Amino acid sequence: MSGTSTAGHALVYGLAVTGEATVRALEERGWTVTVADDRASGATRAAADELGVELVEAPDEATVAALVAEADLVSPSPGLPESHRLFAAAARAGVPVRSEIELAYRWEQDRPEGPRPMVAVTGTDGKTTTTLMAAAMVEASGRRAAAAGNTELPLVAALDLDVDAFVVECSSFRLAFTEAFRTEAAVWLNLAPDHLDWHPSMVAYEEAKHRVWAHQGPTDAAIGNARDAAVMRRLRQAPGRHVTFGSEQADYRVEGGHLVCPKGVLAAVAAMTRALPHDLTNALAAAAGVLEAGVGTVEGVAAGLAGFTGPRHRIELVASADGIDWYDDSKATTPHAAVTAVRGFERVVLLAGGRNKGLDLAPLAEVADHIRAVVALGEAAPEVAKAFAVAARAVPVEEVASMAEAVDLARRLAHPGDAVLLSPACASFDWYSGYGERGDDFARLVHELLGGTP
Repeated sequence: MSGTSTAGHALVYGLAVTGEATVRALEERGWTVTVADDRASGATRAAADELGVELVEAPDEATVAALVAEADLVSPSPGLPESHRLFAAAARAGVPVRSEIELAYRWEQDRPEGPRPMVAVTGTDGKTTTTLMAAAMVEASGRRAAAAGNTELPLVAALDLDVDAFVVECSSFRLAFTEAFRTEAAVWLNLAPDHLDWHPSMVAYEEAKHRVWAHQGPTDAAIGNARDAAVMRRLRQAPGRHVTFGSEQADYRVEGGHLVCPKGVLAAVAAMTRALPHDLTNALAAAAGVLEAGVGTVEGVAAGLAGFTGPRHRIELVASADGIDWYDDSKATTPHAAVTAVRGFERVVLLAGGRNKGLDLAPLAEVADHIRAVVALGEAAPEVAKAFAVAARAVPVEEVASMAEAVDLARRLAHPGDAVLLSPACASFDWYSGYGERGDDFARLVHELLGGTP
């Protein structure tokens, strides 16, 4: 495929986890690589030295244009917004832009033993959980799987693993710069506003997501959430086989206390380690991806679900004391994710806020009936309070200046039978380096308050 089969000079922009993996993969295939980074650190410089590549730090517009003009290929970091001057420069120079999953897909097609099957998972929320769940189902079916892409393992690095199949978590960042990437089965979980600080519009964000289906053939499975109107609208345009999950009439659904599919019963809901509404949706989506791609069995799906506990910081039980359960859902960085989490409980004290990603927080008020009180955090605390000020049901909101204060206040507000839920609906970068650090700090403070051990 043009742009990757013949080695040349590549410009990799951004040298974090994905950038490093892309540089290594390009060099292994004979490419000469130059790296540019807008915010180079000591770690970035050390990585460039180890890789043996030239590092251009914080290039201005003219320098970016010159770097692009010298390149045969540009591969951007997933965190580089579409408005970045790199993309305009590449368009003017006619230099192809390839995301890491696009590069990996093209290289896999040239594999001497033939390409291995792939399942793709995209959506605003639930991607990581569904990706890991699908990989567990493949493994339980007796085949080796790699969960890659928008995970700690970029797909370009996973190609070197001795596996039988890939489950690829596809962010909109990675999908936006694909031209050939296709998988035997591609799951689209949901669509809600997100990353509008990266994409120029909601239309562009939706279009990037749709690329997960755009290059499929008629025998490939395009798998959509039957409860999401936007996903179903785009499914009708998909060239692959149309498969649905989630609703009572979907191909993959919950019926009589069981997960069922066109082949019959998959597993009992009671056999799952956790069965909140979105857990069931993710399980159905993962099962559809695995079975429709032909990389797993019904028995493997059941076994994979029975042993699956899920990744951290996603409605993770931290502690239980005095009739109150404490949950870390720090990964919920959008209102859609927080609303989904809250709906899984009868009554919660919600900890929400942080740094807003340019999103409307008003949807939080949709679940006011489930909320006893709100503890508003960080820069977005006034926006959180404003969202609940117009709720149909009055919800008390108190703003705090630290996570320690938030945990202490939540304990005073919660009643026996309640859940205290950190589900921020915002990014963490006002107080923390990432959602993981935020969740860990919350868990530590909860255990200190309760006198337990993390």
